[in-house]
Amino acid sequence: MKLIVAITGASGVNLGLKFLELLPKDIETFIVFSKSAKIALKHENNLSQKTIQQEHFTIYKENQIDAAIASGSFGADAMIILPCSQNTLAKCAVGIADNLITRAFSVMLKERKNIVLAPRELPYSPIALENMHKLSTLGVTIAPPVLGYYSQQQTLEEMENFLIGKWFDLLNIENNLYKRWE
Repeated sequence: MKLIVAITGASGVNLGLKFLELLPKDIETFIVFSKSAKIALKHENNLSQKTIQQEHFTIYKENQIDAAIASGSFGADAMIILPCSQNTLAKCAVGIADNLITRAFSVMLKERKNIVLAPRELPYSPIALENMHKLSTLGVTIAPPVLGYYSQQQTLEEMENFLIGKWFDLLNIENNLYKRWE
């Protein structure tokens, strides 16, 4: 599987990092951090993008518009934007492809590939809801980080594992990160 993971500047960048940490090593992963994600990473986690272990991933810069993932012929199977800022969500909804994240999104959309967006905001504005609705009707899965309490998480790590397990499910990545409904 070829998976594109885009991390944008919404709060919750640590969820994107943990998602990468838990990904099976046999998944070919291509990562793009937005400029705002790098700022959020510094403010929320006191980390730099350079701390990501690169031996299992290919990391692109947001302005590398000529990167392989910017072409449909590259053959990526799925994409997740986690977290997805409202700015990126809006650009995706109206077809603005002005950076590698939105360009890769537009390619995945035209190729009718599996795309998951994890918008991070509370509450959602009417414009954000309209953008999510539009993208959903185009086949994009909108999956914000919302907990399901049936799996009885007790710790922050269990809550994060639940969310990541659900995103893995949507991307057809086998996992046992959370207690499933029986």
